[in-house]
Amino acid sequence: MKADQPGSNRLAAETSPYLLLHKSNPVEWYPWGEEALARAKREDRPIFLSVGYSTCYWCHVMERESFSDPAIAEKMNRDFVCIKVDREERPDLDEIYMLATQILTHQGGWPNSVFLTPELRPFYAGTYFPPRDLPGRPGFVTVLDSLSEAWRSRRQDVEEQAESVAGAMQHHLVGDSGELAGSSEPPPIDRVLRDLERHFDRRWGGFGGAPKFPTAANLLLLLEVAESDASAGRMLSKTLDNMARGGIFDQLAGGFHRYSTDAEWRVPHFEKMLYDNGLLLEVYARQWARAADPEAARIARQIAEFLATEMTSPEGAFWSAIDAETHGREGAYYVWQREELLAALGNEDFGFLAPLFGFEGPPFFEADSYVLHLPASVDDQALRRRLARADLLAQIQPLRAALLAARSQRRRPATDDKILADWNGLAISGLATAGRLLPDEEMTNRASAAAEFVLARMRPGGGPLQHMWRQGLARVGAFLADYAFLIRGLLELHDSTGESRWLVEALSLAEEQEQRLGDPAGGYYVAAASDELPFRSKEIFDGALPSGNGIAVQNLLRLTEVSGDRQWLERAHESIGSFSALLEQRPAAVKTLLVASHRYRRMGSYESRAVVADERVGATEDSFDLARESRQAVSAALATGTADHEGWRPFRLELLIEKGWHVIAPDGGGFARPLSLVGEAVEIRGLRWPVAEWLRSSGSFEAAPVYTGLVQVSGQLRYSSSARARLRLEVQPCDDRRCLARVRVELPLDEALDLEPEADD
Repeated sequence: MKADQPGSNRLAAETSPYLLLHKSNPVEWYPWGEEALARAKREDRPIFLSVGYSTCYWCHVMERESFSDPAIAEKMNRDFVCIKVDREERPDLDEIYMLATQILTHQGGWPNSVFLTPELRPFYAGTYFPPRDLPGRPGFVTVLDSLSEAWRSRRQDVEEQAESVAGAMQHHLVGDSGELAGSSEPPPIDRVLRDLERHFDRRWGGFGGAPKFPTAANLLLLLEVAESDASAGRMLSKTLDNMARGGIFDQLAGGFHRYSTDAEWRVPHFEKMLYDNGLLLEVYARQWARAADPEAARIARQIAEFLATEMTSPEGAFWSAIDAETHGREGAYYVWQREELLAALGNEDFGFLAPLFGFEGPPFFEADSYVLHLPASVDDQALRRRLARADLLAQIQPLRAALLAARSQRRRPATDDKILADWNGLAISGLATAGRLLPDEEMTNRASAAAEFVLARMRPGGGPLQHMWRQGLARVGAFLADYAFLIRGLLELHDSTGESRWLVEALSLAEEQEQRLGDPAGGYYVAAASDELPFRSKEIFDGALPSGNGIAVQNLLRLTEVSGDRQWLERAHESIGSFSALLEQRPAAVKTLLVASHRYRRMGSYESRAVVADERVGATEDSFDLARESRQAVSAALATGTADHEGWRPFRLELLIEKGWHVIAPDGGGFARPLSLVGEAVEIRGLRWPVAEWLRSSGSFEAAPVYTGLVQVSGQLRYSSSARARLRLEVQPCDDRRCLARVRVELPLDEALDLEPEADD
């Protein structure tokens, strides 16, 4: 056993918290890499690949029961090359070999235990194995002995099994291609909505029975169509309300646990993941903007507070996860016995809070404990007590704080403190969106701090983006999810702050994504080409996270709109076309791609409707209309007056928006970019914009301030250099169904008309 420390194996040199948990095992573990793979080929040994993550409860159980057992370790070391992988560090390997387990066993989960040939082809797989045989379930010792014997005496059968599994994996991972369907038929989004309706739990929300997951792809699809489909809005509201009331939501510190073990959302699996909370923060914030639901706003704020207090690194980025167990007992940090509640609250407050937080009846978790939850909504509870909602929340707050203080004295579950680019992208997106919609400047500032960390520390030396950072070291080249989720977060920051630097960074990462992962036929590979991977896969299907390709295509459409660059639309067209067979045949499995396709179709024909900017645009003597083609939706003219003794001269800009179109006012936000006016070689002061009207377009989540018709803007300007001075107007016209390309109109001052004096009142 090679080790850097006495009594440790090769994992002692790793940075992953999950791998380090196994550094003292008697198993001769290798990290995934050339040393292990070369040994397997050199010695013609099968590989035992164990994939897990640091907050995985059953991963810890198998580590204690099997990997710490010297007798079991001896068998592993003698007959196999043993490789340990952190699925959060290597999502490319996790995707490939989880698929193998699903093909071989028709189920999946972690720890993922896969046996491979030296050529990395799976021939046997499972998840958690007990150390010894149980009724109907082989123990790990039996599995090791059986597979070792098969490798020695039935090698051809093993190789044939591996070949068959590899063929099935390749077919699934590469995906089907097809031509983009014509515009005469709508996308199959209605079929997916009806499928969700069939599986919808009308009492508790969510889809299907226990266990229940807060699957982001479902929620984001419902958000996408909730304004135009009443059933989608009802399913979304019911699900979000019951999730927020359940034990899956930490009623004391905020933040969602991983999933619910029951249909009522009451008893969770207790790990907390950054990606769940980043996504759900955005969903609840958008639900607030869509439905003006005060509970959605309250939950969004509590998720953001949880991220700030429990998941934020000293550098301002976000850690990955919090473990489910303490002292080997799942949920020990979060659950309460009756005596603990009485000690923290006292008799009177115990009686007040018990019906509110679900500990009035007998214990229901492991026979002697409660999981705090809200049996009824805050509004219903307030009505029963004849209190205003705000008054009830004010009465609950000090009691909630007392319980939180008592809980904080317990030993905390472990935190996985590695920083992942993709999961930070989700948190950035959630905070930026919530900061804009609630509104809350502090949330936006936290999103900015995390983005600054990732861009500065996870692109070492200005090189390509890296997937993870821990203890001062950025490593593992970025995967598709890193680019997709981070670009999405940067675009949300751009919307929320109006700062161009976030758009510049998003465009830079999009170019890098194209170079490293782009498939010329359409779509993106999960990882860069490597000899260490048996397949180069594409992440197409939604899982715990929305699919990387689905988010990437949505980003391409956003980039088209904010930059006006047609190359991004062409890539979106190619990608949707390459996945069109899946969109038609299996739309429920690719909901994130389906949303992208829905948005693509909603944009209409870009080429026939896009506004084309004329670099020579300026006012003419006979018309303010600067459009050179009738299909243009906006036109502008500029007039200036005489300068005063300090060089300041008045100006008036008139923008004519054609009938049926509108533009977002400068202080607005949302799907389209707001109007902006800047100077080149000229200073501007005293800008006066007209009062905007408020409009909610179909497909939008919230109303936005807009201008229509003739818009007059006035102010003062002064030349600041000898360069040719001009004003630059950036505008994105929209109608009720779509937005055109964002365009720039240059207004040279030497071509401006003379400003007519304003009449006295």
